[in-house]
Amino acid sequence: MSGGEGVLVFDLDDTLYLERDFAFSGFRAAGDWYAGRSGLHGLAQRCEALFNEGRRTKIFDEALCGLGVAVDEALVGELVAVYRGHTPAIALAPDAERFFRGRRPGKRLAMITDGPSATQLAKVQALGLDRLVEHIIYTDAWGAEFWKPHPRAFAAIEAWSESPPSRIAYVADNPRKDFVTPRARGWWTVQVARADRVHRGEAPEEAYKPHIVLPDLDALEAGLAGLQSG
Repeated sequence: MSGGEGVLVFDLDDTLYLERDFAFSGFRAAGDWYAGRSGLHGLAQRCEALFNEGRRTKIFDEALCGLGVAVDEALVGELVAVYRGHTPAIALAPDAERFFRGRRPGKRLAMITDGPSATQLAKVQALGLDRLVEHIIYTDAWGAEFWKPHPRAFAAIEAWSESPPSRIAYVADNPRKDFVTPRARGWWTVQVARADRVHRGEAPEEAYKPHIVLPDLDALEAGLAGLQSG
């Protein structure tokens, strides 16, 4: 990143905290809500077990079936609403906390995150990132069609920062959508490949790959310095 320290732009889920922690927090909230309504316990535990088996869709449907409950769309919709709307019990990954605690003054920080805006905002507030990150773009505020890899958010970061693309780096986790657009625009791209991340898919082609892959944020400064020197 030549020409100074530049701008660091982060993804949120599985980049700064573990997405599975939000999922488990949401399952507990939904389970408590359902137990209060029906008197039936165990929903959260069944959801967690399905998640650990690799299930990512229709988890509430399957968990209810496992409890012997007839599934209907209205009930599942209410559970999803509780899941998405709850106040999450989540924390920054230890390396992310070290990064924010130890970062040098003057470096500009921003974020681009997909997902329902209210849910993402609740995560940001629970993690305290609204006090740590200067500029946050919730792509869903424009509509789901503007989620990554749509270029609108990346163009907005360039306009906000007034920085050339060569001085901007995007730090994210998912090679299927996160890196293709910023890389095409001339940004640096860094994948944080956490061992417990949810999305493990490979980049579908070369253009989707990040410039470098790191295990966590402890190596971020050195990794960016290596890109700069290269």
